Amino acid sequence: MSTYRDPALRGAARAGVLRTIGTRERRSHLSAPRVPTVGIDIGGTKVMAGVVDADGEILEKIKTETPDKSKSAKVVEDTITELVLDLSDRHDVHAVGIGAAGWVDADRARVLFAPHLAWRNEPLRDALQDRLAVPVMVDNDANTAAWAEWRFGAGRGEDHLVMITLGTGIGGAILEDGRVKRGKYGVAGEFGHMQVVPGGHRCPCGNRGCWEQYSSGNALVREARELAAADSPVAHGIIERVKGNVPDITGPLITELAREGDAMCVELLQDIGQWLGVGIANLAAALDPSCFVIGGGVSAADDLLIGPAREAFRRHLTGRGYRPEARIAKAELGPDAGMVGAADLARLVARRFRRANRRRVERHERYERYAQALRNGNGRPSRPTQEPPA
Repeated sequence: MSTYRDPALRGAARAGVLRTIGTRERRSHLSAPRVPTVGIDIGGTKVMAGVVDADGEILEKIKTETPDKSKSAKVVEDTITELVLDLSDRHDVHAVGIGAAGWVDADRARVLFAPHLAWRNEPLRDALQDRLAVPVMVDNDANTAAWAEWRFGAGRGEDHLVMITLGTGIGGAILEDGRVKRGKYGVAGEFGHMQVVPGGHRCPCGNRGCWEQYSSGNALVREARELAAADSPVAHGIIERVKGNVPDITGPLITELAREGDAMCVELLQDIGQWLGVGIANLAAALDPSCFVIGGGVSAADDLLIGPAREAFRRHLTGRGYRPEARIAKAELGPDAGMVGAADLARLVARRFRRANRRRVERHERYERYAQALRNGNGRPSRPTQEPPA
């Protein structure tokens, strides 16, 4: 009995459970417990937390600013803990899922690198699990968003799905047969750093010509600001809107003006969309999915962006005219996708821990009955059968 009470052995068993989840996701979500879980979406500017039920409905949502990236990892962990404990005051929380903007290892235990936070090989799962006393699952935020869209959004019914998130940069995720494909080391889906223009714009990753330098929120804003700074006549509308203060030009403003018919803003979104279509055609050649789901903040431009992307995709698709074309759809869950997906994936972890804990309690009860029989002098009953650790 003492074997199962050893914290070190329980930790090893818990890690083993988490490693098996990726291979069972498709069938596991159907039988996962219908209990509320918390999803956390950690970005460069905000931390959003929500209680999500088994149908993907958000019961409550709260958010706060992300602590500055120069601060220690513990500061961010403190923020996450406070949000979860706040929600736990009003909801019966059974597990917590974290969607982090960074590289997460294949065991979903450590954040290997987060560009907007001070996480470098950070053991986030274990640190939070110790503090929250409930199971914790950690994954890349694009993976959690893709899972949410597959379960509850634009990707429902698809067996081979690729999600592309257009924000400050480009993130992505791959689902095949209902399983997130994370790669050998957990960092699959970094589509934004595919090289599309040799010797092109310098990317913060250190390379040149990365896809996200031509089709992302940063690319959109960079082009608009360059035209405004040059006092281009085509930029007159946006210059007037920001009263000549070029740093005030943002992606949402460009989208707003494009909807109002500003010719330059419409053209900029078309350019971004065309580059998006080129990248999607490359991914189709490599992965051949049935559906591409486009999410992230830039996707709010709707057909101003996705229309040109579809046209460019058809022009650049390998074997065009002789093969089925993948569907290109806008994400349905918006900015909540990462949070909802993280909560739903955490539900799979909750099921396994509930089962393991139930078996542990049953074993303990059998040993207690055995010991009580000995104390009462009722003879020497047969020793209960040993079971392997859960």
